[in-house]
Amino acid sequence: MAQGSNNNDAFLGSAMQFMQAGQNMAQQFMDYLGKAGGAAPAPAADPQALTALQKQFMDQQMSLWQAVLGKHQGQPANFAVAPEPGDRRFAAPEWRDNPLYDYLHQAYLLNTKYLKELVELAPAQDDKSKNRLRFLARQVADAMAPSNFAATNPEFIKLALETKGQSITEGINNLIRDFEKGRISMTDESVFEVGRNIATTEGAVVYENDVMQLIQYAPLTPKVGTRPLLVVPPCINKFYIMDLQPDNSLIRYMVEQGNTVFLVSWRNPKEAQGQLQWDDYLEHGPIAALKVVREITRVKQVNALGFCVGGTILTSALAVLKARGDDAAASLTLLTTLLDFSDTGEIGLFIDEQGLAAREASIGQGGLLPARDLQNTFSFLRANDLVWNYVTGNYLKGQKPQAFDLLYWNSDSTNLPGPFACWYMRNMYLENNLRVPGKLAMCGEKVDLGKLDMPVYLLATREDHIVPWQSSYLGTRLLSGPVRFVLGASGHIAGVINPASKNKRSYWVNEDVKTDADGWLSAAEERKGSWWSDWADWLKPLSGEQRTPRKPGNAKYKPIEPAPGRYVKERAV
Repeated sequence: MAQGSNNNDAFLGSAMQFMQAGQNMAQQFMDYLGKAGGAAPAPAADPQALTALQKQFMDQQMSLWQAVLGKHQGQPANFAVAPEPGDRRFAAPEWRDNPLYDYLHQAYLLNTKYLKELVELAPAQDDKSKNRLRFLARQVADAMAPSNFAATNPEFIKLALETKGQSITEGINNLIRDFEKGRISMTDESVFEVGRNIATTEGAVVYENDVMQLIQYAPLTPKVGTRPLLVVPPCINKFYIMDLQPDNSLIRYMVEQGNTVFLVSWRNPKEAQGQLQWDDYLEHGPIAALKVVREITRVKQVNALGFCVGGTILTSALAVLKARGDDAAASLTLLTTLLDFSDTGEIGLFIDEQGLAAREASIGQGGLLPARDLQNTFSFLRANDLVWNYVTGNYLKGQKPQAFDLLYWNSDSTNLPGPFACWYMRNMYLENNLRVPGKLAMCGEKVDLGKLDMPVYLLATREDHIVPWQSSYLGTRLLSGPVRFVLGASGHIAGVINPASKNKRSYWVNEDVKTDADGWLSAAEERKGSWWSDWADWLKPLSGEQRTPRKPGNAKYKPIEPAPGRYVKERAV
């Protein structure tokens, strides 16, 4: 009895420490907000609501302690704290086999819940301020997870004992290697090589300048449409997310549908390209590409497709050409693209006047926004999946990441020229100028998206944390041509790269785009499978008459080198 009493006392002492830890974490977070540079004093919550929340927290901690203690003495547990769906940090049985770790991980989850509820009590000036509080609270909570630390991770301890310390040695070696690389390894990078087993769709570079290479892909069908397809991917990472491997390559699928496909492969800027501006990307990117594509294929108009910021760049370029009296595109496809930046999701939380002014002062007239900064920003939007998961696996467990083509691409980041990046952040994210007719001058022309009257296929994805689908839907209000809006399942990448052959997920369609986003979805029809097939059916009538395909290039634009070209192989330094 005395021994059992001592165990209970020790366990109760641990429980009280974890309760205090939860309150300390919350208080430190609120103190941090008050001390942050330029921030207002920490917001004060309603005293009565705060008292009620604190009482509820203490009561739940005591209930949890009693439930865990009783559970490990053979009694049924009448209180438990479960992780959110998809959270696998505490899935291993070691977190439940031992009463201390069982309590530890549930107490952490309870502490996290308390912190989130505390943030909701805190008053904020506007929605953006409230969302910034939520984001910061999530970062603090994610970083403080017991799974991230050797002393509080039972999986680390078990593996170290089983391997007689070898896992610790491997973890230290992994840490040293990643420190030398300057980033966390997410996949076994030795498995992949651009041009060998990813980005392998056959073709040739037929034109290049200081901003991009233009790839023309070799035909895969006996006949092709007369009207070619120009693809403009995002410039904030490499194009081969659209051409990973043959079975999940969107580019290969486009070619297999009988399209003559051209693609802009953006250069990974070095210091020599640090002066490039937004106008340079338009003039020497899509505008130059459209000229070359039309000369090679001898057509007046092309079908054009833009992905993410590539869609913003492409649409801006088409608006410039429209102002010059040139209707270059017969159709426009936009994949997870923002034209109206009213709600930019969590990316917008990183951009405010003070921070942007500092960037403009440092790189706005020349210099680079480093790839590492961009990668870290996107990774911390999903910190548990893209940061702490690898901290735990690589360094605590000493494991080698599995080979995964998408994560190889995710680690192959690009720099951005400072003037381009600053102009884009100010005029799009901060001031939302593109949606206002005549507000922006690009390449010497006042642009008006409302003058673009070609048919448009606009795809958004339902769980996109980079381009919220409701914001993408606002693009239907800006373009004057007939718009087909389609909502895909999943997120920014998985929702787009969803091969038709695998028949996974689903998408929603609704011909009526005059209602608001919620109204559109409520009346939309869900269809099983990939949006790829729906898009191919939409594009086919716009592709012109069938003809015999030609090899890449022509007498004027002779092939320079095989696809995927050397620009996409350049790594950021």
